[in-house]
Amino acid sequence: MPSAAATYAGAMPAPTVAELAARARIASRTLALLSRADKDAALRALADALDAASERIVAANAEDIERGREGGMADGLVDRLTLTPERVGAVAAALRDIAALPDPVGEVVRGSTLANGLQIRQVRVPMGVIGMIYEARPNVTVDAAGLGLKSGNAVILRGGSAAECTNSALVDVMRAALDAQGLPADAIALLEGGREVVRELLTARGQVDLIIPRGGAGLIQTVVTESTVPVIETGVGNCHVYVDAAADLDKALAIAVNAKTHRPSVCNAAESLLVHEALREEFLPKVLAELSGAGVVLHTDPAAGSAAEAAGIPHVPATDEDWDTEYLALEMAVAVVPDLDAALAHIQRHTSGHTEAIVTEDRAAARRFTTEIDAAAVMVNASTRFTDGGEFGFGAEIGISTQKLHARGPMALPELTTTKWIVEGDGQIR
Repeated sequence: MPSAAATYAGAMPAPTVAELAARARIASRTLALLSRADKDAALRALADALDAASERIVAANAEDIERGREGGMADGLVDRLTLTPERVGAVAAALRDIAALPDPVGEVVRGSTLANGLQIRQVRVPMGVIGMIYEARPNVTVDAAGLGLKSGNAVILRGGSAAECTNSALVDVMRAALDAQGLPADAIALLEGGREVVRELLTARGQVDLIIPRGGAGLIQTVVTESTVPVIETGVGNCHVYVDAAADLDKALAIAVNAKTHRPSVCNAAESLLVHEALREEFLPKVLAELSGAGVVLHTDPAAGSAAEAAGIPHVPATDEDWDTEYLALEMAVAVVPDLDAALAHIQRHTSGHTEAIVTEDRAAARRFTTEIDAAAVMVNASTRFTDGGEFGFGAEIGISTQKLHARGPMALPELTTTKWIVEGDGQIR
């Protein structure tokens, strides 16, 4: 019996990037004409199809998991890759959530009537064809397809080889569901092949309108440096939690532990903890004990290491590289800082621009932190884990942008549109 990875391609050779893009362009024109009701009905049908195919999808995912474990895949990556029936149900539910969201297409961003009578308005419209390159997160396959459909865009998906069977099954189910509704299946396409096809996608300027990478630093850097197609850069999450001298210590303990341990394999998990030296005796041993008890390997500076040593808590000395590391695992760098200025300086030196958090009851300290920290999201008395499209109320997200142009932070439907100016007159000439 053929593997799930063979299902999408069938007996035919895999289409080229140019062929996929041409088909996607035609499909995008159909999507652009759909009403919100049509798109929402399609999304719900896709969700129903995924629910109905849950057993098939989980079986395909099991092939990927088995291959990954045989290849020595890290536990954190296995967790990202794994789909259970419950997770398939959650992925399908995310599509229904997207259906319930407002449609950005057609929204008037601004407009006016000029003195000469011309009526002008700036209106949101679909991008057209979006290429999505990502690693072992099969839920991204469905999120990208759903957000693309709702925003009127066709998507060309390039998932990691680790999720090859899973992604093939997911795309096959969604394409069949579109076709069953009389909608173009080519609105969702899966790009197959090696690195050479990825390069073709990155250089398909004029055929593909936007590339969005989602994954590790190496993948993102490759896409940013090699693409001739415009890119929205999603970045790694070297996130910090700073516990200020004026922190509520119960809040600080809960936030620090949650930010690290709730789901350590994701980009909004905290990787570094900074503690004001005024809390070195009262708070630091408690938080180190809680983190260590949760299985976190602590990489400590000398001051934090001394506190850990006195309390009998396992730890290893932090290296220079630790402060710039996105562990994506139960590991955390810990430092003691003399004041807010030192905390700000440390974060500004090592931040990846994703999410930074301060725990403090001092409003002036919070204002300084939110003003001076240059990141896509800044938290005050809240876990870094809240930087997420779903948590922000956007529905499923396409990624978290750490750049400053067009989109920043969790990207959802509005970020997948561009605008056009529509000008209506009555014979005016210049």
